[in-house]
Amino acid sequence: MMRKGEGDLAKIDPWLIDPESLAFDWAGDVLPLAFVDLDSWKSEPSSLRLPPFPVIGRGDPAHPAAHLLDAVIDGPVPGRTLVEQVTRHPNAAAAAVQLLRSIEGLPIDRALTFESLCYGMLQGSAEHAPWLDTKLDFAGELRTAGRILATREGSVLRILIDRPQLNAIDRGMRDGLFEAFSVAALDPDISLVELRSTGRVFSIGADLAEFGTTRDPVTAHQIRCLTLPAHPLSRCAGIVDVHVQGPCIGAGLEMAAFAGRVTASPYAWFQLPELQMGLIPGAGGCVSVSRRIGRQRAALMILSGRRINAAIALRWGLIDAIEDQPPVDPGRADDD
Repeated sequence: MMRKGEGDLAKIDPWLIDPESLAFDWAGDVLPLAFVDLDSWKSEPSSLRLPPFPVIGRGDPAHPAAHLLDAVIDGPVPGRTLVEQVTRHPNAAAAAVQLLRSIEGLPIDRALTFESLCYGMLQGSAEHAPWLDTKLDFAGELRTAGRILATREGSVLRILIDRPQLNAIDRGMRDGLFEAFSVAALDPDISLVELRSTGRVFSIGADLAEFGTTRDPVTAHQIRCLTLPAHPLSRCAGIVDVHVQGPCIGAGLEMAAFAGRVTASPYAWFQLPELQMGLIPGAGGCVSVSRRIGRQRAALMILSGRRINAAIALRWGLIDAIEDQPPVDPGRADDD
Protein backbone atom coordinates (compact mmCIF):
# COMPACT_ATOMS: atom_id res chain seq x y z
CA MET A 1 0.00 0.00 0.00
CA MET A 2 2.86 2.38 0.76
CA ARG A 3 5.98 3.02 -1.26
CA LYS A 4 8.84 5.46 -1.14
CA GLY A 5 8.58 8.64 -3.16
CA GLU A 6 9.60 9.20 -6.73
CA GLY A 7 10.81 12.24 -8.64
CA ASP A 8 11.04 15.49 -6.69
CA LEU A 9 9.47 14.00 -3.58
CA ALA A 10 12.04 11.19 -3.51
CA LYS A 11 14.67 13.77 -2.58
CA ILE A 12 12.98 14.31 0.78
CA ASP A 13 12.08 10.64 1.32
CA PRO A 14 8.37 11.18 2.06
CA TRP A 15 5.59 8.65 2.33
CA LEU A 16 3.55 8.07 -0.82
CA ILE A 17 0.32 6.13 -0.46
CA ASP A 18 -1.85 4.51 -3.07
CA PRO A 19 -4.71 6.97 -3.70
CA GLU A 20 -7.16 4.15 -4.28
CA SER A 21 -6.64 3.01 -0.67
CA LEU A 22 -8.16 6.26 0.51
CA ALA A 23 -11.50 5.29 -1.01
CA PHE A 24 -12.04 2.95 1.94
CA ASP A 25 -11.78 3.25 5.70
CA TRP A 26 -8.13 3.73 6.57
CA ALA A 27 -6.61 0.65 8.18
CA GLY A 28 -2.92 1.37 7.71
CA ASP A 29 -0.19 2.53 10.04
CA VAL A 30 -0.32 5.92 11.72
CA LEU A 31 2.19 8.09 9.89
CA PRO A 32 3.39 11.67 10.40
CA LEU A 33 1.98 12.54 6.96
CA ALA A 34 1.34 11.05 3.55
CA PHE A 35 1.52 12.25 -0.04
CA VAL A 36 -0.85 11.29 -2.85
CA ASP A 37 0.09 11.61 -6.51
CA LEU A 38 -3.08 13.11 -7.97
CA ASP A 39 -2.06 12.19 -11.50
CA SER A 40 -2.39 8.50 -10.59
CA TRP A 41 -5.90 9.00 -9.19
CA LYS A 42 -8.17 8.28 -12.14
CA SER A 43 -11.49 9.52 -10.73
CA GLU A 44 -13.10 10.99 -7.65
CA PRO A 45 -13.99 8.23 -5.17
CA SER A 46 -17.58 7.69 -4.15
CA SER A 47 -16.56 7.65 -0.48
CA LEU A 48 -13.51 8.83 1.38
CA ARG A 49 -12.36 8.68 4.97
CA LEU A 50 -9.02 10.32 5.54
CA PRO A 51 -6.57 8.79 8.02
CA PRO A 52 -5.76 10.66 11.25
CA PHE A 53 -2.75 12.55 9.87
CA PRO A 54 -2.13 15.07 7.07
CA VAL A 55 -2.72 13.79 3.53
CA ILE A 56 -1.12 16.10 0.96
CA GLY A 57 -1.73 15.98 -2.77
CA ARG A 58 0.80 16.72 -5.46
CA GLY A 59 -0.09 17.39 -9.07
CA ASP A 60 -2.99 19.19 -10.71
CA PRO A 61 -5.00 21.13 -8.07
CA ALA A 62 -7.97 20.99 -10.47
CA HIS A 63 -8.11 17.20 -10.20
CA PRO A 64 -11.69 16.19 -9.24
CA ALA A 65 -10.44 14.51 -6.05
CA ALA A 66 -7.99 17.23 -4.98
CA HIS A 67 -10.49 19.04 -2.78
CA LEU A 68 -10.93 15.95 -0.62
CA LEU A 69 -7.36 16.04 0.70
CA ASP A 70 -5.96 18.20 3.49
CA ALA A 71 -3.87 20.28 1.09
CA VAL A 72 -2.28 20.34 -2.34
CA ILE A 73 1.36 21.44 -2.68
CA ASP A 74 1.51 25.06 -3.87
CA GLY A 75 4.45 27.19 -4.98
CA PRO A 76 5.27 29.09 -1.76
CA VAL A 77 5.04 25.92 0.35
CA PRO A 78 7.24 23.10 -1.00
CA GLY A 79 6.81 19.48 0.03
CA ARG A 80 10.21 19.45 1.73
CA THR A 81 9.09 22.09 4.23
CA LEU A 82 5.94 20.16 5.06
CA VAL A 83 7.95 17.01 5.75
CA GLU A 84 10.44 18.85 7.96
CA GLN A 85 7.83 20.66 10.05
CA VAL A 86 5.27 17.87 10.38
CA THR A 87 7.80 15.20 11.37
CA ARG A 88 9.02 17.47 14.19
CA HIS A 89 5.51 17.95 15.57
CA PRO A 90 3.38 15.09 14.22
CA ASN A 91 0.70 15.20 16.92
CA ALA A 92 0.07 18.92 16.57
CA ALA A 93 -0.01 18.54 12.78
CA ALA A 94 -2.51 15.68 13.02
CA ALA A 95 -4.69 17.71 15.39
CA ALA A 96 -4.57 20.69 13.03
CA VAL A 97 -5.85 18.84 9.97
CA GLN A 98 -8.46 16.89 11.92
CA LEU A 99 -9.75 20.17 13.36
CA LEU A 100 -9.86 21.85 9.94
CA ARG A 101 -11.80 18.90 8.53
CA SER A 102 -14.25 18.99 11.43
CA ILE A 103 -15.06 22.71 11.52
CA GLU A 104 -15.55 23.21 7.80
CA GLY A 105 -19.07 24.58 7.36
CA LEU A 106 -19.79 24.88 11.09
CA PRO A 107 -21.19 28.13 12.56
CA ILE A 108 -18.31 30.32 13.68
CA ASP A 109 -19.14 30.23 17.40
CA ARG A 110 -19.14 26.42 17.43
CA ALA A 111 -15.98 26.27 15.33
CA LEU A 112 -14.21 28.60 17.79
CA THR A 113 -15.19 26.31 20.65
CA PHE A 114 -13.72 23.28 18.88
CA GLU A 115 -10.54 25.23 18.10
CA SER A 116 -10.13 26.19 21.75
CA LEU A 117 -10.67 22.62 22.95
CA CYS A 118 -8.09 21.34 20.48
CA TYR A 119 -5.65 24.11 21.44
CA GLY A 120 -6.13 23.30 25.12
CA MET A 121 -5.39 19.64 24.49
CA LEU A 122 -2.10 20.56 22.83
CA GLN A 123 -1.19 22.94 25.68
CA GLY A 124 -0.85 19.87 27.86
CA SER A 125 1.00 17.80 25.28
CA ALA A 126 4.52 16.42 25.23
CA GLU A 127 5.20 18.36 22.02
CA HIS A 128 4.45 21.73 23.59
CA ALA A 129 6.24 21.12 26.91
CA PRO A 130 9.81 21.28 25.49
CA TRP A 131 9.08 24.62 23.86
CA LEU A 132 7.80 25.99 27.18
CA ASP A 133 10.92 24.71 28.94
CA THR A 134 13.35 26.22 26.47
CA LYS A 135 11.58 29.40 25.36
CA LEU A 136 13.41 32.66 25.78
CA ASP A 137 12.40 34.81 28.71
CA PHE A 138 10.83 37.76 26.94
CA ALA A 139 9.73 39.45 30.14
CA GLY A 140 12.84 41.58 30.31
CA GLU A 141 12.48 42.73 26.73
CA LEU A 142 8.77 43.48 26.80
CA ARG A 143 8.75 45.81 29.77
CA THR A 144 6.28 48.31 28.34
CA ALA A 145 2.66 47.26 28.54
CA GLY A 146 0.68 47.68 25.39
CA ARG A 147 -2.58 49.51 24.98
CA ILE A 148 -5.67 49.49 22.80
CA LEU A 149 -6.94 52.95 21.88
CA ALA A 150 -10.58 53.06 20.81
CA THR A 151 -12.09 56.30 19.52
CA ARG A 152 -15.46 56.93 17.96
CA GLU A 153 -16.49 59.50 15.39
CA GLY A 154 -20.16 59.22 14.59
CA SER A 155 -20.79 55.74 13.22
CA VAL A 156 -17.08 54.91 12.87
CA LEU A 157 -15.16 53.11 15.61
CA ARG A 158 -11.39 53.25 15.28
CA ILE A 159 -9.31 50.68 17.18
CA LEU A 160 -5.56 51.12 17.44
CA ILE A 161 -3.02 48.51 18.59
CA ASP A 162 -0.08 50.31 20.18
CA ARG A 163 2.95 48.71 21.77
CA PRO A 164 6.58 49.66 21.13
CA GLN A 165 7.66 46.01 21.10
CA LEU A 166 6.37 45.16 17.63
CA ASN A 167 2.75 45.32 18.79
CA ALA A 168 2.97 42.01 20.66
CA ILE A 169 -0.47 41.49 22.18
CA ASP A 170 -0.39 41.06 25.94
CA ARG A 171 -3.25 40.13 28.26
CA GLY A 172 -4.35 43.71 28.84
CA MET A 173 -4.42 44.38 25.10
CA ARG A 174 -6.42 41.20 24.53
CA ASP A 175 -9.01 42.39 27.02
CA GLY A 176 -9.06 45.83 25.40
CA LEU A 177 -9.67 44.29 21.97
CA PHE A 178 -12.43 42.10 23.38
CA GLU A 179 -14.14 45.16 24.87
CA ALA A 180 -13.80 47.26 21.72
CA PHE A 181 -15.13 44.54 19.42
CA SER A 182 -17.96 43.85 21.88
CA VAL A 183 -19.05 47.49 21.58
CA ALA A 184 -18.99 47.20 17.80
CA ALA A 185 -20.99 43.97 17.87
CA LEU A 186 -23.64 45.34 20.24
CA ASP A 187 -24.12 48.90 18.92
CA PRO A 188 -26.25 48.96 15.74
CA ASP A 189 -25.27 52.58 15.10
CA ILE A 190 -21.66 51.61 14.37
CA SER A 191 -21.33 51.01 10.63
CA LEU A 192 -17.54 50.81 10.28
CA VAL A 193 -14.73 49.51 12.49
CA GLU A 194 -11.19 50.42 11.46
CA LEU A 195 -8.47 48.26 13.01
CA ARG A 196 -4.95 49.67 12.69
CA SER A 197 -1.64 49.42 14.53
CA THR A 198 1.23 51.79 15.13
CA GLY A 199 4.69 51.68 13.59
CA ARG A 200 6.03 49.48 10.80
CA VAL A 201 4.79 46.14 12.18
CA PHE A 202 1.12 45.23 12.34
CA SER A 203 1.63 42.63 15.08
CA ILE A 204 4.02 39.80 15.87
CA GLY A 205 1.15 38.00 17.61
CA ALA A 206 0.61 37.13 21.24
CA ASP A 207 3.22 38.07 23.84
CA LEU A 208 5.34 34.92 24.14
CA ALA A 209 6.29 35.79 27.70
CA GLU A 210 2.72 35.05 28.74
CA PHE A 211 2.60 31.57 27.20
CA GLY A 212 2.30 28.93 29.90
CA THR A 213 1.21 31.29 32.67
CA THR A 214 -2.03 29.30 32.91
CA ARG A 215 -0.82 25.71 32.93
CA ASP A 216 -4.21 24.01 33.37
CA PRO A 217 -5.66 23.52 29.85
CA VAL A 218 -9.26 23.46 31.11
CA THR A 219 -8.87 26.80 32.88
CA ALA A 220 -7.17 28.25 29.80
CA HIS A 221 -10.08 27.07 27.65
CA GLN A 222 -12.58 28.77 29.93
CA ILE A 223 -10.56 32.01 29.77
CA ARG A 224 -10.59 31.88 25.97
CA CYS A 225 -14.35 31.28 25.95
CA LEU A 226 -14.87 34.42 28.02
CA THR A 227 -12.20 36.81 26.71
CA LEU A 228 -11.05 35.79 23.22
CA PRO A 229 -11.48 38.84 20.94
CA ALA A 230 -12.45 36.51 18.07
CA HIS A 231 -15.88 35.96 19.62
CA PRO A 232 -17.21 39.55 19.38
CA LEU A 233 -15.04 40.25 16.32
CA SER A 234 -16.71 37.44 14.39
CA ARG A 235 -20.12 38.95 15.16
CA CYS A 236 -19.23 42.31 13.60
CA ALA A 237 -16.73 41.07 11.01
CA GLY A 238 -18.65 42.42 8.03
CA ILE A 239 -18.07 46.05 9.04
CA VAL A 240 -14.42 45.63 10.07
CA ASP A 241 -11.69 47.13 7.89
CA VAL A 242 -8.06 46.16 8.59
CA HIS A 243 -4.84 47.49 7.09
CA VAL A 244 -1.65 45.48 7.59
CA GLN A 245 1.85 46.87 7.37
CA GLY A 246 4.95 44.72 7.75
CA PRO A 247 4.81 41.41 9.64
CA CYS A 248 1.37 40.06 10.55
CA ILE A 249 2.00 36.97 12.63
CA GLY A 250 -0.01 34.57 14.75
CA ALA A 251 -2.83 36.24 16.67
CA GLY A 252 -2.42 39.41 14.59
CA LEU A 253 -3.24 37.49 11.42
CA GLU A 254 -5.91 35.43 13.14
CA MET A 255 -7.86 38.58 14.01
CA ALA A 256 -7.24 40.34 10.70
CA ALA A 257 -8.56 37.38 8.71
CA PHE A 258 -12.01 37.77 10.25
CA ALA A 259 -12.44 41.26 8.79
CA GLY A 260 -14.78 41.99 5.93
CA ARG A 261 -12.01 43.91 4.17
CA VAL A 262 -8.25 43.47 4.60
CA THR A 263 -5.66 45.56 2.78
CA ALA A 264 -1.89 45.28 3.09
CA SER A 265 1.18 47.29 2.21
CA PRO A 266 3.43 45.82 -0.49
CA TYR A 267 6.04 44.83 2.11
CA ALA A 268 3.56 43.07 4.41
CA TRP A 269 3.92 39.37 5.12
CA PHE A 270 1.88 36.78 6.97
CA GLN A 271 2.74 33.75 9.08
CA LEU A 272 1.20 31.15 11.39
CA PRO A 273 4.19 29.75 13.35
CA GLU A 274 2.37 27.88 16.12
CA LEU A 275 3.22 24.36 14.95
CA GLN A 276 6.87 25.02 15.89
CA MET A 277 5.62 25.41 19.47
CA GLY A 278 3.68 22.15 19.34
CA LEU A 279 0.44 24.11 19.02
CA ILE A 280 -2.13 25.25 16.46
CA PRO A 281 -3.42 28.80 15.99
CA GLY A 282 -5.53 29.44 19.07
CA ALA A 283 -6.80 33.02 18.69
CA GLY A 284 -9.44 32.05 16.14
CA GLY A 285 -7.09 31.54 13.21
CA CYS A 286 -8.08 27.98 12.34
CA VAL A 287 -11.55 29.41 11.81
CA SER A 288 -10.83 32.81 10.28
CA VAL A 289 -7.99 31.86 7.95
CA SER A 290 -9.69 28.72 6.66
CA ARG A 291 -12.83 30.72 5.88
CA ARG A 292 -10.79 33.32 3.99
CA ILE A 293 -8.54 31.09 1.91
CA GLY A 294 -10.07 27.65 2.28
CA ARG A 295 -9.20 24.66 4.43
CA GLN A 296 -6.37 23.45 2.21
CA ARG A 297 -4.37 26.67 2.00
CA ALA A 298 -4.94 27.28 5.70
CA ALA A 299 -3.45 23.83 6.30
CA LEU A 300 -0.42 24.74 4.17
CA MET A 301 0.20 27.85 6.28
CA ILE A 302 -0.29 26.02 9.58
CA LEU A 303 1.70 22.89 8.73
CA SER A 304 4.62 24.70 7.10
CA GLY A 305 4.88 27.87 9.20
CA ARG A 306 6.10 29.61 6.03
CA ARG A 307 5.85 33.35 5.46
CA ILE A 308 3.39 34.42 2.76
CA ASN A 309 4.12 37.73 1.06
CA ALA A 310 1.52 40.29 0.04
CA ALA A 311 1.38 39.15 -3.58
CA ILE A 312 0.68 35.54 -2.61
CA ALA A 313 -1.78 36.70 0.07
CA LEU A 314 -3.68 38.64 -2.59
CA ARG A 315 -3.73 35.70 -4.98
CA TRP A 316 -4.96 33.37 -2.25
CA GLY A 317 -7.61 35.82 -1.01
CA LEU A 318 -6.03 36.34 2.40
CA ILE A 319 -6.13 40.07 1.65
CA ASP A 320 -8.42 42.04 -0.66
CA ALA A 321 -6.00 44.65 -2.00
CA ILE A 322 -2.42 45.90 -1.77
CA GLU A 323 -2.34 49.53 -0.66
CA ASP A 324 0.59 51.53 0.67
CA GLN A 325 -1.01 53.50 3.48
CA PRO A 326 1.12 55.77 5.70
CA PRO A 327 2.02 54.21 9.07
CA VAL A 328 0.29 55.39 12.20
CA ASP A 329 2.66 57.45 14.34
CA PRO A 330 2.71 56.28 17.96
CA GLY A 331 3.54 59.82 18.98
CA ARG A 332 0.35 61.09 17.43
CA ALA A 333 -1.53 58.29 19.14
CA ASP A 334 -0.44 59.75 22.48
CA ASP A 335 -2.35 62.90 21.66
CA ASP A 336 -5.64 61.15 20.89
